[in-house]
Amino acid sequence: MKPLGLYLHIPFCRSKCLYCDFCSLPARSEELIGAYVRRLCRDIAGWKEACREYTLQTVYFGGGTPTLLSAKQLEEILQTVRQTFSVEADCEVSAECNPATGDRELFSAMRAMGFNRLSIGLQSAHREELRALGRTHDFDGFLQTWNEARQAGFENLNVDVMFGIPYQTGESFAKTLEKLLPLSPEHLSAYALTLEEGTPLWRRADKLPFPDEEQTAKMYLRMVDFLGANGLEQYEISNFARTGYQSRHNRKYWDMEEYLGLGVAAHSDFAGVRFGNGRDIEAYLRGEDICAEKSVPGATERENEYVMLQLRLAEGLKNGAFRERFGHDATAFFAKMEPWIQKGLLRRTADGAAFTPEGFLVSNAVLSEIVEFEG
Repeated sequence: MKPLGLYLHIPFCRSKCLYCDFCSLPARSEELIGAYVRRLCRDIAGWKEACREYTLQTVYFGGGTPTLLSAKQLEEILQTVRQTFSVEADCEVSAECNPATGDRELFSAMRAMGFNRLSIGLQSAHREELRALGRTHDFDGFLQTWNEARQAGFENLNVDVMFGIPYQTGESFAKTLEKLLPLSPEHLSAYALTLEEGTPLWRRADKLPFPDEEQTAKMYLRMVDFLGANGLEQYEISNFARTGYQSRHNRKYWDMEEYLGLGVAAHSDFAGVRFGNGRDIEAYLRGEDICAEKSVPGATERENEYVMLQLRLAEGLKNGAFRERFGHDATAFFAKMEPWIQKGLLRRTADGAAFTPEGFLVSNAVLSEIVEFEG
């Protein structure tokens, strides 16, 4: 059996954050949510024949806010997954969650039906910073959600934080991280704010006080040191974990393994084909094919993508793994890395090269000099 990851997009939120460019919309009616769940289940069931030689290792409910669904709806989706796919006994089943969208009763039901990982979006522990992002919770609300998830039996919890956000300082970001330590998170994801064109935050950015580039860089580097000193080792540019708690689902993306993405705006890389759905929820509910893009990447594109994704990992690109996948050494890529090694942005490893923390800060610029993509 070949390994597979499954991503399920749940596009509903209580309200849309000011920085968000993901496919999400307010959960304006129970009827709409119910119709979407039914359509998603039909979508899942349709893959039974194509996936008969695969076994699911990970299932990831992303959004949006999957915990806005009822326990019955979540169970209906998971039951459909189990009826459609061969599922490994230790399959990682994750869901994203925003504070105050779940309680102990829901979390207990989720544990009983097989969810074993929860990712809770904090972003900041400070009210002014949260308001600037359009978040509707505060730290106390996050804490209540976190504690209820623990009480329900979740032993694998991730917390999302952001840096480079309005009103944030190095001290306030450090305080956010310090407040999380007593909670002993198994995993932490830390993302730099990206201003996406057309979002409300992008439109009003010139009216808000943002930390400058140097301040943001210092936040990142101090965070890497602080989390590492407290048991959360960096394993990817934005992700930190205690031993044994790396996100198995996200590793599938970075290791360029096969995965299916179902629901609106979901993307897949399956059986050599890369394809993605559009954002038209009404068309999806009508049962129409909403595939908006499809391609069959060539060998050169696959090699370049693999190098780019592996260099997102703290362990970096390994020549042995590259050779096993593509049948030859990554000599040409390592030659392009040499100037950046000399500048201290990349470092040599036992079997390849990896970014330094300083290099991660400018990784996009460096990668543009190392990898090439077919036009």
